[in-house]
Order: sequence, then C-alpha cells, then structure tokens
Amino acid sequence: MHTADAPDPTSGALGPILARADALYHDLTLSAVREHKEAHGAKAIGCLPIWAPRELVDAAGMLPVGLHGAGDRVEVIRGDAYFQSYICQIPRSTIEVALTGRYDLLDGFLFPAICDVIRNLSGMWKILFPGKLSRYVDVPQNFDPAVGGAFFARELRALAEDLSALSGRPVTDEALHASIARYDENRRAIGELMALRERAPHKATASESYLVIRAGDVLPVEEHTAFVRAYVAAAEASDRKPRDHTRVVVTGAFCEQPPLGLIRTLERAGTYIVWDDMTLGARWPEGDVEGEDPDPFVALARAYIARSPATASRYEPSGEKGVPLARLTHKSRAEGVIFAAPSFCDPALLDQPMLTGALDREGVPWTAFKYAENLGQFQVIREQAGTFADSIRLWSDR
Repeated sequence: MHTADAPDPTSGALGPILARADALYHDLTLSAVREHKEAHGAKAIGCLPIWAPRELVDAAGMLPVGLHGAGDRVEVIRGDAYFQSYICQIPRSTIEVALTGRYDLLDGFLFPAICDVIRNLSGMWKILFPGKLSRYVDVPQNFDPAVGGAFFARELRALAEDLSALSGRPVTDEALHASIARYDENRRAIGELMALRERAPHKATASESYLVIRAGDVLPVEEHTAFVRAYVAAAEASDRKPRDHTRVVVTGAFCEQPPLGLIRTLERAGTYIVWDDMTLGARWPEGDVEGEDPDPFVALARAYIARSPATASRYEPSGEKGVPLARLTHKSRAEGVIFAAPSFCDPALLDQPMLTGALDREGVPWTAFKYAENLGQFQVIREQAGTFADSIRLWSDR
C-alpha cells in the first residue's frame, strides 16, 4: 500500500501562508474576527453551512463569519443534552462552542435551509440566545425564475432589512453591487486554486487548499482573495514533484466537515483529491453574479437558481441524479470517487445510491465510508482508501 507522506509544506514562500491558515483554522476563539471588529467598529454575523448570502452581510457593513462546528477540537458535553443521538454531530458541537462563550462576539446568526437538523438548530438558538439576531434563510424549491426567483428575491430583501436594522447601515443597491463584485472576485480566486489542484495536485494539495479556503471564514473578503492568490502563486512556483497517486473526487462532505487529519489520511493513502465538495459554500454559486440582472437582489436569486452546484441539500427540479457528478469526474480526469459522508447525514446518504448508480453506468470505480467531525482514529479509512487507490492503479483501465 502507498504510504508516502505529502511534501514538506513549511519550505519557501508556502510556509508563512500555511502557518497562518492553520492558526486561523484552529482558533475557536475567533481572534481574527475580534481584531476586525475592534479595528473597524463593525459587527459580525455567523453563517452556518452550507451557503449563505454573505454579500448581504458585507453590504450591511458587517463581517460574515463561517461556522462549521468544533471539529475534533472540543469535547462535546452540554451540547449532547440538546439533540438526539441519531443525528449528525455538527449541531451538538455548535451548541457546545456557543455555550462556552466562544461565539459571544458574534452579533447574529444565519441558518440557511439545508436539512431538518439545521432548521431545528435555528429554533434552539432562538431559545438559548434570545438577545442575538437569529434568522432562518429559506431557499426556493421552485426553479422557475418568475416563481421561485421572485420568492427568493423577496426573501433576500427581507433579510437585508433585518441586517440593516442590526448594523445601522442600509443595504442599498449600490452597496450590494459592490459587495457582489468583491465576492465574484473571491470566487474567481478560489476557482484558480481549484484549477491548479485539478491540473497539478502535487503542487496544491487538498489539505492545504482546505485550510486556505477555510481562512475565508474569518477574514474580510478582499483580504481572503489576496490570501488565496498568494498561496496559488507560491504553490505554482514550488518545486514539488508529482507522485504515483490515484486521482479521486471526494463527495458527501458538503456540510459537516471532516477532521483535517482525515483529509491528510486520504492523501497519505496514495490519492490526489482533485475535486471535493468540502467548503462548497465558498464556491457557490458557480460563475459571476454581477451582471445577472440590474437589480442586485434579483441577480443573487437568479444565480442561486441557475448556477448552484449539484449537491444533496439542494433541490434539483430536473435531470438525473448523479449525472453532474459523473461529468465532473470525467472533466477532472479523476480515476475514482470516494463517498465520505457524515454519519446520520440524511441528504448525503439518501442521495448516495443514485450517485453510485450513475457512476456504475459510466464505469467509474468508487468506495464509501462515513465519518464524524470529531473522529480521532483514521487507520481503517487509510487502509480502505489505500486499497482503493492501489486497485485502480493495478487493474483499472481508466
């Protein structure tokens, strides 16, 4: 089985970039957010996975902060008392972090429509933290622009009013257009990173890319855009050599994020992760929003309807489940797909049979496992992923 570790990331220009990304990832006290608030006198809004209209928060003069639970960095004790044991881990760890006071510096929270678990978490939040803005963000199920698009544009306007009331700054069309342009540029930078991973995964590894994109959870958007591009330039210029790894797509991890150690385990098992749906919200929607419509609220609504990535948490009004995944696998020249879904994640696990069926029809090898964000033992997963990668290299004709 392939056991070679990833290249040393501390050499050259990559070292300081990755050191900062790692520090931001592990800082559950959100010190970067606190520093931003103190320097600019601004408020900050926590955004739960997967997608949130961060452009509205930014246009209201506040900092959107991505929240992804506590991972494997906090022992969940009180959080277990609020939710049943047969659901995913992320609501329990999110409650745990909040009850310990680490989210006290946040002035409000957005709970996008993902699943019943996040919906229930938003209700629990209103009970536990009545003094904070707590807003459930509904999304359209009808993808006719005249119906679902009109509904969503109204929903976004109502949300903008709530955010403006909190910040004291109205979300004008001019401010929202400017914010959309900033986030379009950020998505372009992340797209450049994803393209480098697809083209030369030995230079921009999945674990490093993950940390660099996650830095956007706590940094202002323009600062994060520059940060991503600095990493891309440093990775591109590095002298890292390609290895005999198997190119794979990892899917199913769109909401509750896998431990960083799990991502590194997959790499050490002999895979290059050339695409994944981790940190999917940072790349949502696909393509630019600015220019979609003169009305910025309509532009955001139409972009959501027309160019949202295919994912289990998003309603798909037409087309066959699994076709986008099969196309993406071919486009990225992946040799196989790894389904990595959180335990008890209904959207991911209910979609999986339809996705694997589409891959079987295309002759794409796949394997699957489940994880929790606080998983601490990776040996079994390393053996499974390593065997999968080796079998493709030995016997697959892809």
